[in-house]
Amino acid sequence: MALRVVTATQPDGYYISHPGCADSFSWVEAENRLPGGREKRTALILAGGTIISRGNRLLISVVIPTYNRRAHLNEAIRSVREQTYEHWELIVVDDGSTDDTSTAICWEGIRFLRTGHSGCPGRVRNIGAQEARGALLAFLDSDDLWKPEKLSRQAAFLREHPEFPLCHTREIWLRNGKIVSQAGQRHRRSGFLFEDALKKCIIGPSTAVLTKELFQKHGGFHPGLEIAEDYELWLRICNAEEVGYIDEALVVKRAGHSDQLSEKYGRIEYFRILALRENIESGAFKGQNRKLALAEMSRKCRIYAAGCRKRRKEKEARRFYAMAAEYQD
Repeated sequence: MALRVVTATQPDGYYISHPGCADSFSWVEAENRLPGGREKRTALILAGGTIISRGNRLLISVVIPTYNRRAHLNEAIRSVREQTYEHWELIVVDDGSTDDTSTAICWEGIRFLRTGHSGCPGRVRNIGAQEARGALLAFLDSDDLWKPEKLSRQAAFLREHPEFPLCHTREIWLRNGKIVSQAGQRHRRSGFLFEDALKKCIIGPSTAVLTKELFQKHGGFHPGLEIAEDYELWLRICNAEEVGYIDEALVVKRAGHSDQLSEKYGRIEYFRILALRENIESGAFKGQNRKLALAEMSRKCRIYAAGCRKRRKEKEARRFYAMAAEYQD
């Protein structure tokens, strides 16, 4: 990735200092002062003009996907604007809302994109990521909230731990305004998480900050899934990468409202099976990870088939029992 190193005498005026190139972005040491006593600022920008860093702060591109959530969106935007880390840009992508969602964008500097309705949040996030100018990406669901120190803590963590291209945090779960206990959530949260990531989504989309390079390397979110698109992306990333974790609740996840897709269907496991099957069939997993994926696929299908039989959906039950046998190692 070719870079041009530039310096500036003021935040909005960038002047070429010297050309350079690197395989990835890096920090630049700058002189403390310019003639006249003005402080010199530094930046790294991608060829083509994308600013990825000012001084020692990477630009974080925040992407909020939304659909018919004006009230929630307004609160989510406010939680971004209240961040103690100031070097961010905000991109709101509206998935063809039919309410007055656009009127929630009442602050200057927010990039508002509108697309035809798809009902697939991964596709909507991908549109925002394609427009992002930052080296880091952060996603915030429009019904979730960030604590003010979230981006600051994660930017510092990623700088201190360059071995991790992604970092996530704990979150507070609220359902109908009441805190939901997470005492039963027992899984690994840092390092190689593939085995745990097979079972369920262990990284909340609103908790993650990752490099844009990593996002592009793994192809972004699945554009055709209504549910479990987050499970599917983290599964592909955890198949190949270590991830970092901050053991602080820096996100408030609000659930229980009827417009959530998980509330609409009430059967998330079906979509996880679809996502896992597609990756198995594509050959995405190799060696021991493939064996783990096959075993988990068989387990998921057996559990789902038993649920179908309990609900007296015998035809669907037989289909998933057959799938369980097909993937049994």
